[in-house]
Amino acid sequence: MNSIGTSTSDVKIDRCAERREEILEAATQLFATQGYAETDTQQLADKLGVGKGTLYRYFPSKRELFLAAADRGMRKLCASIDASVEPIEDPPERIAQVVRSYLTFFAEHPQLCELLIHERALFKDRKKPTYIEHREAHRERLRLLYRSYIAEGQIRDIPVDQLLDVLGDLLYGTMFTNYFCNRQTSVEEQTQGILNIFFHGILNDVGRQRRPAE
Repeated sequence: MNSIGTSTSDVKIDRCAERREEILEAATQLFATQGYAETDTQQLADKLGVGKGTLYRYFPSKRELFLAAADRGMRKLCASIDASVEPIEDPPERIAQVVRSYLTFFAEHPQLCELLIHERALFKDRKKPTYIEHREAHRERLRLLYRSYIAEGQIRDIPVDQLLDVLGDLLYGTMFTNYFCNRQTSVEEQTQGILNIFFHGILNDVGRQRRPAE
C-alpha cells in the first residue's frame, strides 16, 4: 500500500489501462487516416514514443490492434448513448435521444466510420463485423425495453424485432450516407426528420383508409 491506501498492483493496473487507451487512440487515428495496409506498427510506436515491443505486449499483432480499436470505438458509442438516455423516463423522448446521440457520436468521431469500412473490406473471414457484434449484444436488453413500452401503451403493438431492425438499419444507413456524402445537415435536423417518419409514417388519414387490411 502507498501512503493514500492504493496498492502498487492497483497503480500498475491503472497505468496499463491508460497505456492501452493511449495506444488505441493513436492507432485509431493512424488506421483511419492511412488505412490498414499503409499503417505500420513502427509508425505507431514512434508516434507514442515507445518501442514496438511495448505495443506487442498489449496487442500481439496489427490485426488484433485494429480490431481492438474498432471495438473500443463501438464501446464508446454504446456508452455515450446509454449515458445520454439514462436520465430520461419518457419512452418517445428516450428513442429520440438514442437517434440524436448516435448521429452526434459519428459526426464527432468520423474515424470510427473509416475503421468499420476497412474492417468489412479486409476481414471478411470474421463471422460478424464488430458493429454487428455490439448491435446483437444489446438486442435482448432492447427487446425487453420496447416490450415494456408496448405494455405501457406508449407505442404500437408491433413485432419488437421488426421495430429494432427498422430503426437500427435507418441509423446505420444514415451514418454511412453522412460520411460518404459529407452531408452538412445538422444532427438535430436529421434527428427530427428521422423521428417524423419513424413516429408518424408518411400516410395521412386518407392514405391510411385506402390501405388494404393487413
